[in-house]
Order: sequence, then structure tokens, then C-alpha cells
Amino acid sequence: MPVFEMALEELKTYQGRNPKPDDFDEYWDRAVAEMKATDPDLETVPHELKAPFAECFDLYFTGVGGARVHAKYLRPKGPSEPHPAVVMFHGYSGSSGDWVDKLNYVGQGFSVAALDCRGQGGESGDAGSVKGNTRRGRLIRGLDDDPEKLLFRQIFLDCAQLAGIVMEMPEVDASRVGATGGSQGGGLTLACAALEPKIKRAAPVFPFLCDYQRVWEMDLAVQAYEELKAYFRMFDPKHEREQEVFTKVGYIDCQHLAPRIRGEVLSVRGVQ
Repeated sequence: MPVFEMALEELKTYQGRNPKPDDFDEYWDRAVAEMKATDPDLETVPHELKAPFAECFDLYFTGVGGARVHAKYLRPKGPSEPHPAVVMFHGYSGSSGDWVDKLNYVGQGFSVAALDCRGQGGESGDAGSVKGNTRRGRLIRGLDDDPEKLLFRQIFLDCAQLAGIVMEMPEVDASRVGATGGSQGGGLTLACAALEPKIKRAAPVFPFLCDYQRVWEMDLAVQAYEELKAYFRMFDPKHEREQEVFTKVGYIDCQHLAPRIRGEVLSVRGVQ
């Protein structure tokens, strides 16, 4: 039977159900150190889109594990003083989307970087090879391997690395960089702001990638969370490793990363 939603007063003080690994902070300290030691081998290629007020580029960098990661990068055309920027993250299994829907930010004087998550619907590569299940789902990719092989660890680091690259652009004011996205993109916004604490503003919209055990207990392992159900059915049908599984995905649970955020957060609909 599902555990139904809590009363409002309980929700006001609810701190999450998914277990946090004992070495969580050390895990992410090591991950950030690996990211910073990775040579991004940055490449920007002018894109054919023509706009009178914008310059558009395909941006490529090397992320942790050697994956070649792609993002769309747009900036105001012509010389200007250093200006603000926003990094954008897309929904689960999607891509960075069209160029034109980012032009509104450029028209307001922002640079924009929109990530293609590795292993999803955009142009980024997925260099990781992991033991265990690769049949279905990105949330569980690497679950039967070392925690450092979790796919979302690498995606979280790609988000933070992209933010750092944007902050180093000569046209960008590094003290005025924000992040935003919806669903998976909301979760990645939280992860980005946690792992790159110089992010000034974060606007996650109904963030995914949070409190997996609570989702399971409410019998809501559907759509993006459905791979949890598939994993148990195929690899642990008696749920003998349930606590181990949820503890391991705790490494990539944004509720545990959130205390690292130093910027201001405006969250829409709260954490899923």
C-alpha cells in the first residue's frame, strides 16, 4: 500500500526520507577535486543561426571520465561591459532544445549556456563504462558498480563545470551567474549551485532527483522514477538490498547536496 501524502504541518518540517551515505561530503569533495583537475579542452564553434543582437556557438568541453560534453552558448553581440549569465538544464532524457528560446535572455543582456546532459537526447557523449545494468534508465546507471561510476555523479559535475567555464568567459561578470531548469533540470540546478557555490541565483522548477525512497514508499515509481521499479524487479525482486540501494542513490540525492548552496534559491512547487 502506498504511504499517502503528509499533512501540511508535517510537510513544513519534513527533511526527507532517503538515507544519506556516511561519507557523502567526502565523496563530493573528491568529485569536485576530480572535476577541477580535468582539462576541459574548451572549444567554441560559431553556429549558423543569425540574430542581429546575438552570437551563437556550439561549446564543447571534456568532463570527468573523458566524455566530450556539448552545450549551446549565446552571448550579446558586440563589445560590452562584463554582464550576467545563466546556465540552463533540460528535463529528463531531453536536450538543450532550440536556440531561439534562449534569445530572450540575450536580448536582456545575458549570456546563456544550455547543457546537453551526457547519455540523453542531445549531442554530448557518454564515455562511461559500468558494471551491471545498462538496460534501462540513467538514475540506476552505475548502481552495481563503485559509487564513483554513478552516471548522475558525472552529470552533476558537468553542470558545475559548465558554470565554471561560463564564469571564466571574458564577457561574463562571474559574480552575476545564475542557474535554472525544470524537472530534471530543476534537480540539476540544485546540484550545480551546490557544487559551484559561486552561483548567485538558482531557480529550480519542480526539481526531480530528490528523496527517492519517499517516492518509492508512496508507490510513485512511474515515469522518470520507473527505472527504480525495473531495477528491483530484475536484480533484487525480494528487496533484500533495498536499504543498500537507497543509500547508494543517496549520493545523487539533491536534498543532501542542498546545504552546500550559497546563492539565493527560488524554488517552484518545492522538491519532488
